Amino acid sequence: MDVPANPTPLQWYLSPWKRYASFEGRSGRAEYWWFFLGQVLIGALLSVLGELAAVFDALFFLVLLASLVPSIAVNARRLHDIGQSGWLQLIALFPILGGLALLVLNALPSQPRPNQYGDAPLPPAP
Repeated sequence: MDVPANPTPLQWYLSPWKRYASFEGRSGRAEYWWFFLGQVLIGALLSVLGELAAVFDALFFLVLLASLVPSIAVNARRLHDIGQSGWLQLIALFPILGGLALLVLNALPSQPRPNQYGDAPLPPAP
């Protein structure tokens, strides 16, 4: 597999879309956070544009719906990367503290060695 030396932020962002519904394996911090940042920027842009035209509100909803499964999948793989079960993301259902706890877990460093969920994650392929 060809692995780029320095993947671009766009490659990191697109990587979870390429593994759309894969809940197995691991995703490193870069993959998770670039995807998260991309989703926030796209959501903010569509939200602002939604103030101008209602069609952007519909597009915002469609993007939100389309990104639901990849968001859950990349979050599960990120938790696998720190040695936790993907089911742990259900902690976010607890108001305020659950979301903060999940945020902290996603910020933890990767386990450098293989764990029960697989080998350490590689950068995305071009």
